[in-house]
Amino acid sequence: MKVTVDQDKCCAAGTCVLIAPEVFDQREDDGVVILLDTAPAGNLHAAVRECAAVCPAGAIHVGEDA
Repeated sequence: MKVTVDQDKCCAAGTCVLIAPEVFDQREDDGVVILLDTAPAGNLHAAVRECAAVCPAGAIHVGEDA
């Protein structure tokens, strides 16, 4: 799995941080997503896919490569 985020699209909802804090964090000044792990371990894949699905801005992209 390869994860990317588009910080320009992020609306700082924070849902991804609640679902997968091992993979996502937020900047303190504006709440925009910070990607902590571009290739999370297998046990986190379902959570990361959920983050991409529920992101209101569509800022999280999940690829199956890597």
